[in-house]
This record gives sequence, structure tokens and C-alpha cells, in this order.
Amino acid sequence: MPRVTKALSAAELARWRHDGFVFPIPVLAAGEAAACRRRLEAVEAGPDGARLRNKPHLLFTWLADLVRHPRILDAVEDLLGPNLLCWSSSFFIKEARDPAFVSWHQDSTYWGLSEPDVVTAWVALSASSIESGAMRMVPGTHTEQVAHRDTFAPDNLLSRGQEIMVEVDEARAVDVVLHPGEMSLHHVRMFHGSPPNRSADRRIGYAIRYIPTHVRQVAGPRDSATLVRGVDTYHHFDHEEPPAADLDPAARARHAAIMQRQGELLYRGTAAERFR
Repeated sequence: MPRVTKALSAAELARWRHDGFVFPIPVLAAGEAAACRRRLEAVEAGPDGARLRNKPHLLFTWLADLVRHPRILDAVEDLLGPNLLCWSSSFFIKEARDPAFVSWHQDSTYWGLSEPDVVTAWVALSASSIESGAMRMVPGTHTEQVAHRDTFAPDNLLSRGQEIMVEVDEARAVDVVLHPGEMSLHHVRMFHGSPPNRSADRRIGYAIRYIPTHVRQVAGPRDSATLVRGVDTYHHFDHEEPPAADLDPAARARHAAIMQRQGELLYRGTAAERFR
């Protein structure tokens, strides 16, 4: 009997199992994506722009809604099951004609999660093209963890500038080209990276990391996450509250405490003390 899914087709599920990623998946209409971009850029223009770097869904109601978007959650549920936590989210922004890049890496390297049952939904808020520095992924590289080195390279958008220490067959890499409002899904162990933006527009992506509730944090102090679908009978994570309003004082205080803990986790073993 064929498996019943909510969003992904049988062919997309097969690609996920074989390749470790699937795209493009429509999430937002073009106008909705443009509205999110306007909100993002309005925040960037003010004094709170730096707060967008990590877990901004705990500070802004429109991002709290986005991490719970039914089209995203239906697709993620097809891969991870019905009980879902949002473990983190962050913007990956490359300015027009900017040298910023993302080195070849696996997301799982420093996250400290007990199992590789982790999916990143990468939602494009601008065109993600070859020229603008779209993500590149190497199909089938999601089956095992490999060693990485930290570089802390100044133009690297990753927290530690981490890069894979084995040879990456870039000739096999696939360019993940997305229109505004589309998303890709990729496995936590996928070899992926992205080159600089050579276009005349910004490249804006919002990465949302989802885990099923049975996953645990095993590398640091007790962690927290946002229950976005189903129920949590495991209670491995403290549940995070959504903001009552954009940047309300209670949300700011909760976010600051959570970022302190997550910074200690992600930068363990280094001299760094805060997010890049």
C-alpha cells in the first residue's frame, strides 16, 4: 500500500532518500515573500538588525508564523513524522556583489544533536540563482559524518567558518536554484556550501531547522526548542514561547538567555564567546 503523504510526492521522497535533498517546493506566493523581505529590511534598517542572526522567530511574530507555516510543516512531517520541534532558525544573507560565501560543510558537525533526524527548510525571500550564490549540494553525501576544521574566515557566513576535511567532488554538485517563496529541504549531513553573490541584488534565505521530538541535545547544557506541530512526550527540550508582539520586552529577555546558552554550545572548544 503506497505511503500517504501530506506534501511530498513519491518521486520527491525517493529523491530525498537517494540524494539527501529536494527542491523546489512552493511555500509563499511571490507577494508574500516580498512582504517578508520588506519586513526583514525594515528591521535591518533599525537598531535591532543584529537580532535577526539567530532564532529570530522568538522575537518577531511574522517569523513565528513562518516557522509554523503549514506548507513547510506538511513537507517536513513527510520526512520526520507528526511531532516536530523547530530547533533553530537564521538568515543567510549575501549582499550584492559581496565576497561572503559558505564553505563546504555538514550542518551536523557542531550541533550536538543525538541523531541525524534533522531537516533544514531553506526559504528563499529573494531569487537564489547561480549568479547570486545559490546553495550547492552533492547528492548522496548525507550518509555519514566526516571531519571538519575551523577556519573562522572573515567572509565565511558559518559560525566557526568550518569546512570539510575530505575532498569534495564539486563536479557532482547541484545548484539549488529557487524563486522567491520557494524552499529546499536538506538532510543535516548533506555536503553543501555556496559561492559569493555576483548579482546586483541581495540573496536572502531563511534557514529553519526541524527535529522530531525524540531527538536530544547531547553536547551541552539543557537546550530549548519550539514545538510547532503535534505533541512532545519526551520533553528533552525546554519549550520556547512565541513573542506576544514584535520585540516585546519579555521576548527580548528570553531570547538573550537562549542565545547565551546556544552560543556556548556552538562555540564549545574555541575561544569565541558569541555568535558571528
